Amino acid sequence: MNQGKGPIEMGSTTGATRMTDPGERRYRRRNFLHQASALGASAALGLPRLVAAEPPPETTRIRLVQLPTVCQAPQYVAEELLRNEGFADVQYLKKPGATKAIEIALASGEADINMHFAAPSIIRVDAGDPITILAGVHVGCFELFATERVRALRDLKGKKVVIQELGASNHVFLASMLAYVGLDPRKDVNFETHPSAEAMQLLAEGKVDAFLGYPPEPQELRARKIGHVIVNSSVDPPWSQYFCCMVVANREFVRNNPVATKRALRAMLKAADVCATEPACSAKLLVDGGYTKRYDYALQALKDIPYNKWREYDPQDTMRFYSLRLHEVGMVKASPQKIIADGTDWRFLRELKKESKGMTRLRRGRRELFLQRTLRMC
Repeated sequence: MNQGKGPIEMGSTTGATRMTDPGERRYRRRNFLHQASALGASAALGLPRLVAAEPPPETTRIRLVQLPTVCQAPQYVAEELLRNEGFADVQYLKKPGATKAIEIALASGEADINMHFAAPSIIRVDAGDPITILAGVHVGCFELFATERVRALRDLKGKKVVIQELGASNHVFLASMLAYVGLDPRKDVNFETHPSAEAMQLLAEGKVDAFLGYPPEPQELRARKIGHVIVNSSVDPPWSQYFCCMVVANREFVRNNPVATKRALRAMLKAADVCATEPACSAKLLVDGGYTKRYDYALQALKDIPYNKWREYDPQDTMRFYSLRLHEVGMVKASPQKIIADGTDWRFLRELKKESKGMTRLRRGRRELFLQRTLRMC
């Protein structure tokens, strides 16, 4: 993980910090993820260890984008799992700006693979960016907070809504939500752009009417008792019925490195299972690695986000749903069928689901042993 970050460890309930030795942190992280991937334990996550039967990856370098969003935890938890898949050089590229940084890095080939929200990925496919969507990872994470002046989505007509950046994930998601209830985001809502901290303060002061945030922002808003939740995409339909973050890759990387693509996707889906089964350990890894600051916020987010849905939900349904919503507000021109044909490749996901079939139910004793070992790593 990022070795340049300060050695911070967060308390499990209060968010207090204490200094710890960087070597100790790396040792604990490696050993926890080794346990999680090896299964004395890999069967415990429902993904059998078939790497030895596969050819090695065509490249031993894999590049992802680092942003301070807790919902992308699986790709950070996956670092040692990626190494176990044969990637000796795992890079997390720090990029300025909001989630558009992911799209730019993937389209340019500067990054190889990354988690990203489905809707803006669809917009980039429609625009002709050379990206390929490989799988869904988790449902939900966005939450819409509002003042007492707003009780439902339709109440946003004529109101001020603050976002970090036009075209970024929170803007695109809110646009699709507004379209779903019959509002036109281009003329019915007044968008203001502000950095996250400033946006939350404006909401607290009542100077804007609503703010759409993703972890750790909703956790902070609740802790500070700012606003109330209008929509929680983890639990409120129809948003809770479709993937939020999906795995997106550079098209040339997928074409030239099919084995590496499958191995990278396997590591990220394993990591999603780790986040689902061991949120406390996963939250510590995020803080120790410098990907987020507050352990308590990270832990709550990991408990709230359904990371275990990647086997159950059909990612193509997500593509179709958001393509239709975005077409309604003029954000995409192509049909859902064309976007799916041009911008998706489900073959690796199908193979991984086939590998994991029949492995989701394990003997109680093996599961308990796995939990005991991973808990000791925390």
